[in-house]
Amino acid sequence: MCRKIQAGLDLLDERHAVLELAKGKLTTDPSNHSGEGIFFSSRMFDEFEILSGSTHFSHQHDHEEDWILERMRLPTGTAVWMRLGNHRSRSLKKIFDSFTSGDNIQFSKTVVPVRLAQYGDDKLMSRSQAKRLLARVDRFKTVILDFDGVDSIGQAFADEIFRVFPLHHPEIELRETRAKADVKHMIERARATAVD
Repeated sequence: MCRKIQAGLDLLDERHAVLELAKGKLTTDPSNHSGEGIFFSSRMFDEFEILSGSTHFSHQHDHEEDWILERMRLPTGTAVWMRLGNHRSRSLKKIFDSFTSGDNIQFSKTVVPVRLAQYGDDKLMSRSQAKRLLARVDRFKTVILDFDGVDSIGQAFADEIFRVFPLHHPEIELRETRAKADVKHMIERARATAVD
């Protein structure tokens, strides 16, 4: 699955496909499906995991962030695991409502786990990393960037996201959550530069 997405979207790395899955609205065949199925399915279950190639994606309901692991490569195909407890009050409507805005029933809000853009000890420093993180977010009205697990970001990375992107997409509400002090400082610096 991830290899198909990687090839279909011409991505450099299989892990980029997982980042795109985490955003939602991803499809390699838009005439036959919306790209919302995996996103919303992953939020309905207590645990939802995909192992494709050597990339392991996991979404757990009681954790706010998704994560990627490098695993032993599957010889072929994709494995998907789902777990749902018997006594859950979670409803499909409740899940859908958390990703819509106001009376709009469209899938218009997403949470992007910024940490998924990091690989190993890589730091998020460059404009190219920021552009990869922001790919396809223009399909949403509200984008929440979750910085949990990110210790620092570079000036170019922050500038591309918090100054350049809003200049080109003023109709999109861009917010951040769970940013540490150093990350928050770079975000505020980039936003202050946009005002000058």
